[in-house]
Amino acid sequence: MPTNKQRPPFRAEHLGSLLRPKELIEKRLQLDDKKAVDIVKDDELHAIEDKAINEIVKLQLDLGFHAINDGEYRRHQFWGTFFPNLEGFEEIMNPEWEMFRMYVPDTAAFTETGHKPGETIVCVGKIKHVGSAYLSDWNYLKRLVPAEKVKELKITLAAPEWYHLRYKKGRAYPKEVYANDAEYFADIAKAYQTELQVLYDNGCRNVTIDDPNLAYFCDEKMLAGFKADGEDADALLDSYIKLYNDCVASRPADMHLGIHLCRGNFANSRHFSEGGYDRIATKLFNNIDADTYFLEYDTERAGNFEPLKELPPHKNVILGVITSKFPQLEDIEEMRNRVFQAADIIAKGAGQTREEALKRIGVSPQCGFASHHLGNAVTHDDMVAKLKLVRQLADSIWPGEP
Repeated sequence: MPTNKQRPPFRAEHLGSLLRPKELIEKRLQLDDKKAVDIVKDDELHAIEDKAINEIVKLQLDLGFHAINDGEYRRHQFWGTFFPNLEGFEEIMNPEWEMFRMYVPDTAAFTETGHKPGETIVCVGKIKHVGSAYLSDWNYLKRLVPAEKVKELKITLAAPEWYHLRYKKGRAYPKEVYANDAEYFADIAKAYQTELQVLYDNGCRNVTIDDPNLAYFCDEKMLAGFKADGEDADALLDSYIKLYNDCVASRPADMHLGIHLCRGNFANSRHFSEGGYDRIATKLFNNIDADTYFLEYDTERAGNFEPLKELPPHKNVILGVITSKFPQLEDIEEMRNRVFQAADIIAKGAGQTREEALKRIGVSPQCGFASHHLGNAVTHDDMVAKLKLVRQLADSIWPGEP
C-alpha cells in the first residue's frame, strides 16, 4: 500500500493565482497583442513582476501559509508558457474557429463573450523539451524564503492535455508529424518528465497541475457535444489518465503531486461548466498517480461530497469550500460542518474514523483569485480576508498544524 504524503499538503492552502497589482495589469494589457514567448522577454514587465512578487510572498508568509508561490504573477493566464516553450509548438495569433471543439466549456464561454480562446498554441513539429519554462520563476521565488522553507514552496503546472481537448479531432497536431494521439502523448510525457526532474534538481518538492479539463468531463453539455460528433468521451478521458501517469512516471518519491480541478475561473469571476464529480470520481481518485486532489466545492455546481467515498486511504483532498469569486465571507461554523460532513464520507469509503480521515484533508478557496491576469470580481482587501478565513478555518479544525 502506498504511503500517505503530508507537509505538503498543508491544512490551509490556496490554489496559486493571486490578484495582480494595478501596475502589473496595465503593463500586461499593453502587451496583449504579443505572443507569450515574446511577452516574457519584456524587461520593464520583469521589473514590475519582481516587485509585486516580493510583496505577495511576504503577504503569504504573514498570513501563515506554507505552500507559498509567486501568485502566478509572471503568467498571462494560469497555465503559463510551458507549451510555447517546447520545441514543436507555435502560437497562432488569429486562429480559425473551425479548429476548436466549440462545446468544450471554456472555448464556448470565450466565444460568447467575444474573447479569443486564450493562447492558441498548436503542434507544428516533433515535440522536445529544450529548456525549462518554469525554472527561472522557481529560482527567483526560492530566494525570497528561508532555506528550510524551500521544500514547502509550490509551483503550478499546465495540464498535459490542455492543447489537445480544445481542438477538434485531427487538429491538435499535423498527421505527418504524429500518426496518432499515442505518439503525440508520448512526447508530451517525455517533456513533462524532463521538466519535473529539472525542478526537482533545483529544490522543488511540491507541484500542482491545474486542470479544469478533467472537471469538464462532468459537464453534460460537453459530453453531448462529443456524442454528436461520434466521439467516445470516456475513452478520451482514459487516454488523458494514461498521459498523466506517463508524465509523472519518473517523478522522485519525495516530490508531492497535486491536481486541481475547477469549473472555470475567467476574468470577473466567470465560470465555464457544471456537474458533480460522480461521473469521474472512481477513475480520478484511483487511476491517476497523484497524492492530493484540490477540489472546487464552493457552490452546488460542483455537486455533493458523496464522490469522495472513492478516495483511497493513501490520498489527500483539499476542500475548496471558500469562494474566490465573490467578496462575501462564508460562515466559519457552516464551513466546519461541511468539512466534517466530507470527512465522514471519506472515512466510510476508506474504512476509517472521522479523525483518521481528517488527517488527509485540508481547506482552500475553490480556485485562484486571478486565473486570468485581469482577476476576479474582488478587491485586494477581499482576497486577504478570504485567505485569512482559510487560515482561521484550518486552525479551528486542526489547531497548531500548518
